[in-house]
Amino acid sequence: MRKILIILLIVIAGTALWLWRGRDLSTVVDRIKTIETSSRPIAAVSYEGTGSGGVLHVADVNLTLDDTVFKGPKPNMGTTKDGLLALSFRAKVFAFGPSQDDKLAAKVPEDDTATVSIEHSGLAWPNFFEVNFMTGNSPKWKRYIYRRLIWKKPNGAKLDMLWRYEQFFYRNDGWVEAFMVRPETTGLIRVEISDGSR
Repeated sequence: MRKILIILLIVIAGTALWLWRGRDLSTVVDRIKTIETSSRPIAAVSYEGTGSGGVLHVADVNLTLDDTVFKGPKPNMGTTKDGLLALSFRAKVFAFGPSQDDKLAAKVPEDDTATVSIEHSGLAWPNFFEVNFMTGNSPKWKRYIYRRLIWKKPNGAKLDMLWRYEQFFYRNDGWVEAFMVRPETTGLIRVEISDGSR
């Protein structure tokens, strides 16, 4: 009997936590595991912007550099003195490949491996208490969608970028496109550049 009461208390506490802090709980679970829905190779990358911020275009996916969760400067895009399209962030530089026709675009070099993948949270959180007085249609559930760009070079250099957005579930429409941005929690959440020396 005592074991049943303890299990029941744990279930009640877990449910209360999920209803009250579902977004935070989902974020913790996502650090352990997310669910990949698609992954595809990239043939080319192009950049649209003024050098700081802007948008990366890869495999028909637009990846903004403007909305970031970290403080300080945004990633910068440009060309190196050797004419390579490159991204720089916090004193590190990753060169994609030769810039094409005076445009900020590059094909993936033959020996490189580049992919863009879409993942989503394994744990959605309830949104039962939100009321939309304008349309009367509020999302019943929310979850995070992740867009990940991974680019590896034969010498071990690697770029790993991760974006996070909120996705809403409506009773009539199901899960809709995920472009909702909450300041300091969504947008570009990680940029890791390694030079392959480790």
